[in-house]
Amino acid sequence: MAAITTQLKYTPVDSIPGIAAGVRNAFNSHKTKPLEFRLLQLRKLYWGIVDNEAAIVQACKEDLGKPTFETYLTEIDWCKNDIVFATQNLPKWVKDETALDMLLMNKLLSPRIRKDPLGAVLIIGTYNFPVSLSITPLVGAIAAGCTAILKPSESAPTVAKVLQHIVETSLDVSCYDVAQGAVPETTALLDEKWDKIFYTGGVNVAKIIAKKAAETLTPVTLELGGRNPAIVTKNANIRLAAKRLLWGKILNAGQVCISQNYTIVDKEIVDAFIAEIKVALEQFFPNGVKESEDFARIVNGRQWSRLKKLLEETDGKIVVGGDMDESRRYLEPTVILVNSPNDSLIKDESFGPLLPILPVDDLDTAIRIANEVHRTPLGLYPFGNKQETDRIMLETQSGGVSVNDALFHGCIPTLAFGGVGDSGQGSYHGRGSFDCFSHRRSVITTPGWMERLLDVRYPPYEGKLAKVRQMSELKPDFDRNGKVKLDPVSYLLLGAGSKAAALGRWSAVLLGKSSVSLQHRQRNAKNGKLPLASGSILTADRIYDVAVPSDVVIRITPALYDGLSIFNSIIMYTLLKALASCRSDSHYSRKYISNTLPSKKAVTSNIHCLRRT
Repeated sequence: MAAITTQLKYTPVDSIPGIAAGVRNAFNSHKTKPLEFRLLQLRKLYWGIVDNEAAIVQACKEDLGKPTFETYLTEIDWCKNDIVFATQNLPKWVKDETALDMLLMNKLLSPRIRKDPLGAVLIIGTYNFPVSLSITPLVGAIAAGCTAILKPSESAPTVAKVLQHIVETSLDVSCYDVAQGAVPETTALLDEKWDKIFYTGGVNVAKIIAKKAAETLTPVTLELGGRNPAIVTKNANIRLAAKRLLWGKILNAGQVCISQNYTIVDKEIVDAFIAEIKVALEQFFPNGVKESEDFARIVNGRQWSRLKKLLEETDGKIVVGGDMDESRRYLEPTVILVNSPNDSLIKDESFGPLLPILPVDDLDTAIRIANEVHRTPLGLYPFGNKQETDRIMLETQSGGVSVNDALFHGCIPTLAFGGVGDSGQGSYHGRGSFDCFSHRRSVITTPGWMERLLDVRYPPYEGKLAKVRQMSELKPDFDRNGKVKLDPVSYLLLGAGSKAAALGRWSAVLLGKSSVSLQHRQRNAKNGKLPLASGSILTADRIYDVAVPSDVVIRITPALYDGLSIFNSIIMYTLLKALASCRSDSHYSRKYISNTLPSKKAVTSNIHCLRRT
């Protein structure tokens, strides 16, 4: 389509109640619930974006000075891929799920989870990624079977017009609509009753939305920001840390909610870190930043003035960049060496191409400062060895983490993304977007023939408590001190070791020979004395090899998983069954046994047998 050049027209405030009622009525008609309807809308939305790619590129250039590459990468292609992923997986997502962790008696009730749409929802977009941060939640709402009103950001007016055109020409307008405007129009929208409000933006507006939603107990998803820390230890790869963190601040001119707000650097490597930033900046923009087509602009004059004021108020020293041009809303990527966590560039979220660096003596200090500046930021970016990055994650909180990278966890479209604490609540992306707008509805069906079993729940209750407990009571496997206790049989079987270790010991005892080492078995195999088991083996933390009479070799690979007892009742039976299956007169006979146990997950034990002639 041709570029949209008309002025953005705000939706009349007095028409908003009717628009909201329209999508509520559409949802109540159940029109959006069939799977085929949802898929059709998503497919039409995909082609609506494709047909308007040129308009989107031009609009992002006009509103944000966004490079064409970044517009395709973070806006157009992101949305197209998100839609395709949803259409390919939606038939699977909408199916009822079998409920987990059910006692045998409760399984008779066919417990399941049904995915129901929440209803009519309001989506309030933002300006920094004005297409993807509006379309992605809309995709989730459509996939879940909701109706929706989209309110784009008025700070990106050209994009807002394109989005309205796409929605009105691609989707069923009785179910999906666009409301344009600023504070008065948004206030009118919030006065309506919604089944979910999805907001992306700043903390101050989020508080207003959350307060308004609380009046009607409306659930909200809040995708906010934060004073996100990057921590670079002296053991980090300095060149990569500088290059990647600089990229996090030049993408969209640093107007990214999950980019690092400041970087804490071990004082031993500060000079080297700054030098590497200069090298990377030269590599990214060999002809300078200002005239480059690969660097965006600040969205408007108000935001540009705010960033300028932050630079004026800092006590730090500019060591890289600092060039500004208000007429072009240009602000060069600027590195500032600060000396206090109370500096304005650290206390306040910059949301721009500013890179304050705070030197510290050690990792203890870095973690303490990160927690003091903002306990629950949206992102965390630790650079160092594994021990250091693991410790940083253990002793901090954040919505997400990119280890040895900048903001990249938010760039994976199928990885759930969201904040924690005051950096947001709720998450989306991929399957998460569908879940965001769905209600997991627990359902059981009680058959009539179970009435005799259920008779214990009816009065009179005398003498029935023991029966109820017999059917449902779980016995603790720990004592009053919190220590796990073993019953006598388990103690005899396991001794003081683990169940996996006991498997190896008792297998050898039962079969009459001690376990042979892997090295010894391999050496004998090379000499032709012992055959090697073959075939696929499940990955596990160890492999047990047991030599038994008649030159039979059994390889057992238990697929262990966290905390579940899988050997108590079946391992001896499995071993004996394996031996019996191996006693064949056939030449190199081979048997395969697979036992799938009832549990949270399928747990499989593979046993491979080979018999020598």
